[in-house]
Amino acid sequence: MPDNDPDNDPLKGLGHSLESLQESAQQAGPAATASYSLIGAIILFAGLGYGVDAWKGTAPWGLVVGLGLGLTTGFYQLARAVWRR
Repeated sequence: MPDNDPDNDPLKGLGHSLESLQESAQQAGPAATASYSLIGAIILFAGLGYGVDAWKGTAPWGLVVGLGLGLTTGFYQLARAVWRR
């Protein structure tokens, strides 16, 4: 004989778990965005610096300047995201 007790409904537990997952994802959103912008800025500016080095033959100074600009911009974006909270 099946148990028809609504408190033992497995779908109710699944729904609660999905709501909890969604809430966690929403809370982690700003941190994820900040980390992606940090990594993106470093990759973008380092790539531009590398491109300038290949174009002008100034290796390694374009890459060094690009990494510096990327780190500065990335950490600025990270600080803005953290202090905005």
